[in-house]
Amino acid sequence: MTETFVIAFTTFFATIGPVDVAAMFAALTPGATTRARRMMATRGILVSSSVLLVVALVGKPILSVLGISLAALRVSGGILLLLMGIDLVFARESGGVSTTQEEQAEAVGREDISVFPLAMPLIAGPGTMGAVILLMANTDGDRMRQAVILGTLLMVLLITWLLLLGAGVVNRVLGVTGLNVVSRVFGVLLSALAMQFVLDGIATSGLFIGG
Repeated sequence: MTETFVIAFTTFFATIGPVDVAAMFAALTPGATTRARRMMATRGILVSSSVLLVVALVGKPILSVLGISLAALRVSGGILLLLMGIDLVFARESGGVSTTQEEQAEAVGREDISVFPLAMPLIAGPGTMGAVILLMANTDGDRMRQAVILGTLLMVLLITWLLLLGAGVVNRVLGVTGLNVVSRVFGVLLSALAMQFVLDGIATSGLFIGG
């Protein structure tokens, strides 16, 4: 169970990026009051948590209906996470781990950013949703491992909420360099995990049996 927790925590921390989300939240709410920020942070976490939990519970059945095998999910999900890991290592912005420039421009004029872009796509982005489905499907129906993954997801979301409440402090303390250091460390770990998913998917695909 420890291995499952470490893999889930590293994956969710990298794909959600609590520190980066807090910094973006501070940048998008410069004129908001403390009470307004707290309400937006709480609402954003509740919405994103609901979305991710629904994805976690219905993701695999939907894949079964579509005829997508676990091997294919491991390979495709691994490739997606690898691309995100590379972006994190090189401190590049992408739609998988952050908002695009167009989304940022649209969010600047909003008074309430709790649903967009905070809940989606900053917290419950495509990378995080893909990671949730992949990790849950990878348990092969083991209820204990699934519980660990969901518990770890909620833990990272709790960390994200706490950092959102202190977003201004996080931004001032770490600065751009500190944020990039955190992103690069988890980017390297995410890239390694992503490659393992790809290799596991290829190994279980049956492509090389009898070759």
